[in-house]
Amino acid sequence: MIEAFLAAFDALPEGSFTGTADGRRYVVTRSGFSGDKVQKLVAEELGGTDYISLNLYRLASGARLKPCEMPAQKVVDFVLALRPDPEVRR
Repeated sequence: MIEAFLAAFDALPEGSFTGTADGRRYVVTRSGFSGDKVQKLVAEELGGTDYISLNLYRLASGARLKPCEMPAQKVVDFVLALRPDPEVRR
């Protein structure tokens, strides 16, 4: 399961973007620190109250997921379901 989560997380764009998960729209920010050894994702539901926040530590011993005050399964399910909106070009 962690492999699927990491693949889905790594496929997400860096920076801020909008997307859909489980039929709900979110604004999402993905950022990296310490040479991307620490990555953070924060998502807020547009027009709703859902909130997702996690830190992902890329250690020599393997990846460590640290959700912020929510169950790990909630953030795993969210990342696996999240579909970023196509980029809008003008």
